[in-house]
Amino acid sequence: MKKKLNISKKFFPVNEPVITRENIKDVTNSIKSGWISSDGKDVINFEKKFSKFIGKKYGVTVSNGTAALEVAVRSLNLKSGSHIIIPNFSIISTALAVIKNGHIPILIDCELDTWNMKISEIEKKISKQTKCIIATHIYGYPCEVEKIKKLCKKNKIFLIEDAAEMIGHKYKKKYCGNYGDLSIFSFYANKHITTGEGGMIVTNNKNLYKKCKSLRNLCFGFGDKRFYHNDIGWNYRMTNIQSALGLSQLKNIKNIIKKKIEIGKKYYNNLRNIKNIFIQKPVHNKIQNVYWVVGVLIKKKIDIKNLRDKLLKKGVQTRPFFFPMHKQPILKKYLKFNRGNFSNSEIISKNGFYLPSGLNLKNEDINQISNIFKKII
Repeated sequence: MKKKLNISKKFFPVNEPVITRENIKDVTNSIKSGWISSDGKDVINFEKKFSKFIGKKYGVTVSNGTAALEVAVRSLNLKSGSHIIIPNFSIISTALAVIKNGHIPILIDCELDTWNMKISEIEKKISKQTKCIIATHIYGYPCEVEKIKKLCKKNKIFLIEDAAEMIGHKYKKKYCGNYGDLSIFSFYANKHITTGEGGMIVTNNKNLYKKCKSLRNLCFGFGDKRFYHNDIGWNYRMTNIQSALGLSQLKNIKNIIKKKIEIGKKYYNNLRNIKNIFIQKPVHNKIQNVYWVVGVLIKKKIDIKNLRDKLLKKGVQTRPFFFPMHKQPILKKYLKFNRGNFSNSEIISKNGFYLPSGLNLKNEDINQISNIFKKII
């Protein structure tokens, strides 16, 4: 959230959504149409155009990215107590989608350089009980989803691709979200395109599409049996107004990705020579970093909170990295099948945070933030 501070000439929030005049015009037209709730023409068009952009046949809008995960898992109709492999270093939504649907999360530690799941650990933890893998792309680099897809095919298990942070970014030659049996996206205010709150599920499977569409809408019946429900669903619909904003922003997605990469490269060039930090490269193993956020890891033993407080006093807002799943108090009773070392997740969570990376940042802003950071570190 943007706020004024007297202690700096300028305040740099971690993110500030950019809403253009064209976005406002498109949303205004949606409101004027009189259809402001769900199932309006903007909802339908957003689902069609977004899924086509990703390279999938079908799209289902939902109220947020967490809802997308929950609906996606539920649509698979897995036997209760099935094992679902997820990253240990991720937002808690990933685990909640598994637990709320009556299944067991199996955690995978992350790599120290990409911050994504260790591929070598995934295969070790696949068992007869494993029915699905949620492959989440974390922060900047896409995970090696093609390799994960091959593991899923080999073991006859489902792949849910969590591309919440990767709208418009490619892994090799395909857009992230193209690889999953089901793939999910988030349109929260800090994502590459936003609807304020909102999410999307995309798939090529018509049956899964129909199931997801039903689940997000209370599993209503049809015709005279509209209020006759044959399953437990959610009220997770997206409004026509939100869809109008998403449609409008989707027009500019390629320029948005280009801008995010430019911001990340500028930070990298400014900060790469600081000995006490690690910042991800623009390209790693021929994979482009999209820099959804610009994260830094502090390599020396210092008080990270104190460092972030000092940055805030100079007008630079930061956010800590995700807290690892195996350390979440509420999740402990659900992780009885999880054993092993999650040291990388702990290191990254403890020592990492991200800097402002909103689309409205100018080069002089990034230089100012970088200079403040250098002086304090």
